[in-house]
Amino acid sequence: MELLRKWLGHPEDIYNLLRFKMGGYRAVMPRMDTDSLGCGLRTCYRYLNQTSRSFAAVIQALDGELRHAVCIFYLVLRALDTVEDDMSIPLDVKVPMLQEFHSHLYQPDWKYTESKEKDRQVLEDFPTISMEFRNLSKVYQDVISDICHKMGVGMAEFLEKKVDSQHEWDKYCHYVAGLVGIGLSRLFSASELEDSIVGQDTDLANSMGLFLQKTNIIRDYLEDQLEGREFWPREVWSRYAKKLSDLAKPENIDMAVQCLNELITNALHHVPDVLTYLSRLKNQSVFNFCAIPQVMAIATLAACYNNQQVFRGVVKIRKGQAVTLMMDATNIQAVKAIMYQYVEEV
Repeated sequence: MELLRKWLGHPEDIYNLLRFKMGGYRAVMPRMDTDSLGCGLRTCYRYLNQTSRSFAAVIQALDGELRHAVCIFYLVLRALDTVEDDMSIPLDVKVPMLQEFHSHLYQPDWKYTESKEKDRQVLEDFPTISMEFRNLSKVYQDVISDICHKMGVGMAEFLEKKVDSQHEWDKYCHYVAGLVGIGLSRLFSASELEDSIVGQDTDLANSMGLFLQKTNIIRDYLEDQLEGREFWPREVWSRYAKKLSDLAKPENIDMAVQCLNELITNALHHVPDVLTYLSRLKNQSVFNFCAIPQVMAIATLAACYNNQQVFRGVVKIRKGQAVTLMMDATNIQAVKAIMYQYVEEV
């Protein structure tokens, strides 16, 4: 009954879900022909589909050789991320492993077979990924290697310290997501599908990553607490509670929601940069790739704002809502309208 009430309240969701399932999504994410690919690349796309629900389809819709470069970039960073997340690796092993991870891209036989993480196949079969990395044009290799190096060093730094100030929150988000935005932007320019300014303006590219990462950190409060991870900045939450975990206690719910709202307001400061960045993009497949996660993020923040459920379970946008955003966010005017709608909602 509850599900029916939700749908009746949003009839456009039903229409768009039907339109999406009847082939509407092909306009945004055309199907990729994997049969023509070599064995190694086919394996890489299989890993991409296994490890990413949200990015696999938009990556495969990218034009030309950029698609392969972004697929390999994603898998390399997924392997790095799997090392960071693996709590079974001792710190004295993990720190140098993260710092030196980029060097394994040029070592054909390197792999790691002792991970307990769910995505461990990207470490166990790293030779296939690194081989396809070395098959990319040098201009793509240089970007991927450089970002992998910087990210590994940054991840190692934050293994040994907590996120205290808002400045450190921005710094952590830069290492794990801002660098992704910068790397992708450099790949877009290297492919010549986008102007050189897209890859050169690192501030805007960094904001693209920070907006997505802050949204994930805000939404995932409870999941991270249950896993023993803390990414909310102490400078903010310490004004509302003695310990970050205290925000989940029912008696603290009013203060918890105030803290949540302050962090959402912080994240919304990146929206002007996001819109400026998107306004520079010329290639349709690149625009879709960049815009879809950003509109999903602002819809998620609007769903989380003032919402006690963040401290009790999972807050998700409706499937029909997600499909509508995916199909609508195909030009800058539509994205501006979507952003405006959700900022007004907040």
